This record gives sequence, C-alpha cells and structure tokens, in this order.
Amino acid sequence: MAMYTTHPAAPSQDKRWKLVDATMRRTGKTSRGLIETLHKVQEAFGYIDEEALRYVAMSLRVPLSRAYGVVTFYHFFTLKPPGKHTCVICLGTACYIKGADKLIAEAEKLLNVKAGQTTPNGEVSLVTARCVGACGRAPVALFDGELSGQIEVPQLLEQLQGWSAQ
Repeated sequence: MAMYTTHPAAPSQDKRWKLVDATMRRTGKTSRGLIETLHKVQEAFGYIDEEALRYVAMSLRVPLSRAYGVVTFYHFFTLKPPGKHTCVICLGTACYIKGADKLIAEAEKLLNVKAGQTTPNGEVSLVTARCVGACGRAPVALFDGELSGQIEVPQLLEQLQGWSAQ
C-alpha cells in the first residue's frame, strides 16, 4: 500500500500561502515544523482559521487534533480575526496587584465584550497576557503593540473610546 505523499492544494490562490509553503519546505514538511508553520500562518493572515489549520495538518501529516491542541495551548495563536486595534492588558503578578483586574473590568464594561473577544464592529480586540515583562511599570497595557506603563482607568478608557469612535 502506497503512503500518501502528495502535498494538498493551498486553500486559495492567495499569495500568502506561498510563504506558508516555503516555511513547510524549509522544515522538511514534517511534524517538527508545526509550530513554525503555524506562526507563519498567523503572521501572514493575522489568525488561523479552521481551513488553514486543516491545510497545515494535512501538509505536515499530523493529526488535526494535534495541530488544534498546539493552537489552543499557546497564547500567541488566535482562531478568530483580530480587531482593527488591539488592547492587551497584562495579568502578571505585579500588574494584578497594582489593579489590572480593575482595568479589565472597566474595558469589558466600556467595550461590552469579555477579555479574549473582539467588538462586534471589528474595531477593538481586548486581550490579556500572563506577563509582558515590564513589571517595574505595572500595571501595563499594550495599545496596538505600544507599551503603556503605570496605566490608570481614565487613560485606558480614553484610548479605547478613541478607537471605538473611529
């Protein structure tokens, strides 16, 4: 019985799939390239949808459950498209002690979403992180990747309202 060795067709003609395919080729199209390939999908498309997950799993000959397990285990990966803007609130010990829980509660109230969700209009994603490594500036939030330390509720709400009004 012959082993399945042909590479499945990319989910679409989108040129970003060529980047993903190149990553798989570089890692030998084996399971050891799973995390690197998933990072490339996330980098290219902004998230990993079910179709992309199936394509990578089939291409690298790993069970879909393993690929899904990797994507759901690591905080970096997301299965949903991100909002136009992203607010990450650190939940590390220093940030939590200095009021990160209040920041999250106020952000959830203002945006009417829970942490880990995106507003229905697609403008803002509210995300938490275990630690961003800026403990001396606690509490910390990242607004579209820009770190803001010693943040207080009024600053947070002002930034989020500005994004929501766009």
